[in-house]
Amino acid sequence: MSDVATVVGTEVLPGAGILGELKAKDDAALVTAYLAGEERAFDELVARYQTRLLNFIYRTIGDRERGEDLVQEVFVRVYRHLHRFDRSKKFSTWIYTIASNLAKNELRNRARNPLVLFQAIKQNWQDDDRPVQFEDTASRPDDLFRKRHLRELVEDAVTKLPGHHRQVFVLRELEGKSYEEIAEITACNLGTVKSRLNRARNAFAALIEPHLK
Repeated sequence: MSDVATVVGTEVLPGAGILGELKAKDDAALVTAYLAGEERAFDELVARYQTRLLNFIYRTIGDRERGEDLVQEVFVRVYRHLHRFDRSKKFSTWIYTIASNLAKNELRNRARNPLVLFQAIKQNWQDDDRPVQFEDTASRPDDLFRKRHLRELVEDAVTKLPGHHRQVFVLRELEGKSYEEIAEITACNLGTVKSRLNRARNAFAALIEPHLK
């Protein structure tokens, strides 16, 4: 997958002999070769697993286009964290675990009603409070207009948050990411994540509360 190679900064170079040697290596040897500086070993891992992972994710979530996005995300994560991989374990198990987790997150997000409701605004939110909740998928038809209107209010309010506040707010409240995941995604420490989230929640409340009276 050429776009994956672009994302992770690898480049396929000429040298059929070396490429043939890489193809003959098992996964563990490819990981070792890549960590030793052979960039093309990562390309071989991508070539080896991209179709298998796409089939796996596609069958899990039923959406091929989204599946292609998630496969690319798998390889981005592998690229970022390959140095942490325990080479006493099977690489295939590790990469499929990453793919499985991404697919589960996708299904979990779909299981929520896409119509977002703002349920409760508190004076002082606790760390684990989630102000934006998703209603049960079972909804009465006469509620649809109200829900759609509320969703539009929420989305509009989110777009008005400052960029660095909006990012942590979306990751936590809409994507359901843990604080640790947000810290990794945003390259911030936990204290900064919680501080930004606190400010984002207060700003969000101030923007949307007048419309909910």
